Amino acid sequence: MSSRPAVVLATVRNRIGHLTLNRPEGLNALNLPMVRLLQQQLRDWETNDDVVAVVLRAEGEKAFCAGGDIRMLHESHASGSDQHLVFLAEEYQLDEHIHNYSKPILALVDGLVLGGGMGLVQGATLRVITERTRMGMPEVAIGFYPDVGGSYFLSRLPGELGTYLGVTGNQVRAADALYAGLADWCISSSQVAELDHCLNRMSWSDSPLGALQALLATLGVRMLPGSELKAQRAAIDEHFAGSHLQAICTSLKGETAPAHADWAEETADVLDSRSPLAMAATLQLLRRGSQLDLHACFQQELALAPAWFDRGDLVEGIRALIIDKDKQPRWRVPSVSALEPAHVHMLLNATPIDTSQWPAA
Repeated sequence: MSSRPAVVLATVRNRIGHLTLNRPEGLNALNLPMVRLLQQQLRDWETNDDVVAVVLRAEGEKAFCAGGDIRMLHESHASGSDQHLVFLAEEYQLDEHIHNYSKPILALVDGLVLGGGMGLVQGATLRVITERTRMGMPEVAIGFYPDVGGSYFLSRLPGELGTYLGVTGNQVRAADALYAGLADWCISSSQVAELDHCLNRMSWSDSPLGALQALLATLGVRMLPGSELKAQRAAIDEHFAGSHLQAICTSLKGETAPAHADWAEETADVLDSRSPLAMAATLQLLRRGSQLDLHACFQQELALAPAWFDRGDLVEGIRALIIDKDKQPRWRVPSVSALEPAHVHMLLNATPIDTSQWPAA
């Protein structure tokens, strides 16, 4: 028997199944064994009448989940393996299952929740954060597009908030997560133990979801002061409504209102550091995603992945930021001004893989 700790812990207390990501030393980044363990346990509990709800949580204070194991993605592609595509297919299947789960799932999020972590959280019935939570879909920084259902849940945020978050890859704090609708409740990190105590003592009625909602109403808040997204909302909706990336950049650089000028300049600088291909593709995927159902959004994200490993900026982005750490990615298209519609069209309309080969959610 191995002495290594399990990467996912599963326990049942008071008819609640607790699933705990258990790679704190790696910021709970997802790998294929974790995805498979999560999926199997969720399936088992879904048909178990002795389990009425699930809590999804993580060990460690730094991160709920900082994303997927992108070093593995790079190594798999470089070796000619298909494990990177298998991982994405099974990860998306898990995330879609969470969205459609027949029992309430409460995601308890403390610390970083990025990329693949967002895929786990955004499908949960109740998304509970703490003051230490930082959320984001940072894929454009490594030359990819927001996946794990990002084309679905980002495109359904109010106004152009999802466009802003997807195209910039910026992280947000607790107040912004609540304001944008990426979280439902906030409790203080010091209340996590109290929440656990209450969960262990709950009496269950015919509506486990109603009981959980009533409990959260006694412990948490649904809005916090100090939202930067709220302060800049008018500018976000104006500048990120553009139909193409160059229009967004031009609009930002033309901002003169004192309340928004500094923010616009900082945002333009962020865009200058990201992959132009990835940002332009993200914009188009979010526009498409707003017209698609959940399953179709997952399918479009999966179908595009092979082209992005072969002809996009993902492999180079991982090299520059994770492997060599020189932080000097050599993007295929070096600047937004050099971007042509054909560059994006080539990737978004590449011959997709046959997604029927992957398991259905």
